[in-house]
Amino acid sequence: AAASAATTIPDDPHYWLEEVLGQKPLEWVNKVNSDCISAIGDPTKTHTYTRIKSILDSKDKIPHAYRINDKYYYNFWQDEQHVQGIWRKCTLESFKSSSPEWTTVLDIDALPKPTTDTAKTWVWHGSILLDEGPTNPMCDRALIKLSPGGSDADICREFDLVTQQFVDPNGTDNGFELLDPAKTRISYRSRDEVLVGTDFGQDGSTLTDSGYPRVVKSWKRGTSISDAVTVFEGEQSDIAANMYSYHDRGFVHELQLRSITFYTSKYFYRSLSCDDVSSVTADVEQTPFEEVPIPEDAELGTFANMAMVTLRSDLDVPGQETFKAGSLVSLPISELMENNWANAVAVFEPTLSRSLSSTTETKDYLILKILEDVRTKLEFWKYDKETQSWSKQSCGSDDEGAIPVGQDVSVASHCRNSEVDNTLWLWRDGYIVPDTLEMATAEDCCKSTEFIKAKPAMFNADGLCVEQNFVESKDGTRIPYFIIRRKDVKMDGSNAVLLDAYGGFEISMLPGYSAGVGAGWLERGGVKVIANIRGGGEYGPRWHQAALKSKRQKCYEDMEAVAQDLIASGLTRREKLACIGGSNGGLMIGNLITRPIASSLFGSAVCQVPLLDMKRYSKLLAGASWIGEYGDPDTDDWKFMRLFSPYQMLRHDILGKPEVDENGVLGEATESKNPNWKCPKTLFTTSTRDDRVHPGHARKMVASLLEEAGDKAPTVYYWENTEGGHGGAADNSQRAHMWSLTYNFLAQSLELESN
Repeated sequence: AAASAATTIPDDPHYWLEEVLGQKPLEWVNKVNSDCISAIGDPTKTHTYTRIKSILDSKDKIPHAYRINDKYYYNFWQDEQHVQGIWRKCTLESFKSSSPEWTTVLDIDALPKPTTDTAKTWVWHGSILLDEGPTNPMCDRALIKLSPGGSDADICREFDLVTQQFVDPNGTDNGFELLDPAKTRISYRSRDEVLVGTDFGQDGSTLTDSGYPRVVKSWKRGTSISDAVTVFEGEQSDIAANMYSYHDRGFVHELQLRSITFYTSKYFYRSLSCDDVSSVTADVEQTPFEEVPIPEDAELGTFANMAMVTLRSDLDVPGQETFKAGSLVSLPISELMENNWANAVAVFEPTLSRSLSSTTETKDYLILKILEDVRTKLEFWKYDKETQSWSKQSCGSDDEGAIPVGQDVSVASHCRNSEVDNTLWLWRDGYIVPDTLEMATAEDCCKSTEFIKAKPAMFNADGLCVEQNFVESKDGTRIPYFIIRRKDVKMDGSNAVLLDAYGGFEISMLPGYSAGVGAGWLERGGVKVIANIRGGGEYGPRWHQAALKSKRQKCYEDMEAVAQDLIASGLTRREKLACIGGSNGGLMIGNLITRPIASSLFGSAVCQVPLLDMKRYSKLLAGASWIGEYGDPDTDDWKFMRLFSPYQMLRHDILGKPEVDENGVLGEATESKNPNWKCPKTLFTTSTRDDRVHPGHARKMVASLLEEAGDKAPTVYYWENTEGGHGGAADNSQRAHMWSLTYNFLAQSLELESN
């Protein structure tokens, strides 16, 4: 993904900036970073930094703790003493107290530092537990994943939960260990066998075009990774290949998965016994895999011996009515493998205003988190193993479970192994409502709860309110958005408003308590707006598909409609209105600052870890994996993709720079298609260590704005963190730096109180 300095692209003079770790590009980064801090000010010297850092390090945060085995609840924690974090444990009784007595299990700060490129720290990527099923329910091993500097690529080391030490790969227990950073997928198949997909040989030959594992191998304890045996291979053009085995309420499921695009897959399945999976390795097992007969755009899960199929498109079943896109359909997996849908039932079916946000499992229950016009409700279904059937639980009236506007509720099993019992953690929060944690049970639909913890208010919300509005987009579609503002706000166009959205990958923007937003923006008098634009998942697959590929402009039209509504209402005006987005949302911001209508609506913008050059994106890092979302620029798709590629829109449409035609011939300079364009004041942020969205996108866009746009882009800043990965930051100090820089820039550019 690193560009060669000797290679050029005729219509891209900034191509050299794609060489991530090249000396010349890094010198450029250091220069623009310095200019950014000189102009905005050192964020670490400001009150905003101090506030955000103290919030991130606060010991008043509610730990997310989950039980492993019978006694201890484990939690990963970061604060000012534990910068990179500790994995720790305590008993439930202690956890319920105001001062839990935690025991450190693993101290990330105490590990030897990484030596990978610019990485200076390890970033926790989580743990994968050994599950040997009902024959041995106690878990004593885990695979720990650690990332150098926050990249998606990580290392893996086996850990003993009893001794609380890494398992020595050269010792008597022959621990599993992969020390070369890669985008590895690994899981236990049994105590002495893991299924692993990685960059075998570190030469890229076993990776897909997207940079993810293409080959899965069976690796046996006590053998070298070079002796691991291939058990599954995907296609080079797939996003990834995976194979995994797991215990589920007395059943063992083993699957092979080809992720063909971001939204299409092929599943291959075999049913095994506990004895099979523990005594026969995957390379020897003779039970054949069979392709699962579901649509390629469906997702497959299980609950005991039931298949759980989530549909992205309508499914016509002979002799039954059509199952709608967005439905969750259940049927015995044995019948599914025979393509027999006679006993299939929809445990969830969407409406125009209702969608399935997520599901949670316990021993006997499936809990659905449902959105109705972006307001949450929980629904409980009980499974009867004897009759292989589901029954919806009566939890009161349909309105009883509805959550107030701007608030949210969610549940999670209190155990890492969700099939142990029906006990749940119940979380509540909202835009201006701090988190609370309760213990509940699915058996009474969480009606009777035990209060566990409450986060104190982390910012002053006195006088604030949340409202939900709807506006018609250009094509008449109704777009919801939330406003967090003062109750006594003056509707005279004087308010500094920050408009946030994402609009992609079926990801929903749901209410949640963000103390950083409160301390960095709301307390200063700013107004925050969150738009639930198309491309997201707020109304299920149809909402997402409405802005896919050639329909991408729909989500940008939605943003223009919301911005126009905010201005028309008197809440704000162009000079006081800013937009913000990251990753796919960064692509959105790139479009908003270059589209003729949008660029005239916003005075400022913040563009974080963005995609911007859609001609090159599929060749950079994980870009090829998103062709299902955006299209393939090396095909006729480029004709519509060109219309939402900000780098080309800027250089060729606005600045009139020569462009290569479809035959590869460099044309002549042209007149600007938008001669009156002026770039909103914009801050770009990214990370050198981002191995998902290439930092070259932001680098090249900023270089063009600084060097080619002249007085059309008078205020453009750039900050690139040398660590952080796609999240932009690797620890709380870096997070506080990034966000205080962001809010200080916005306060200055929108003429709000500055620090």
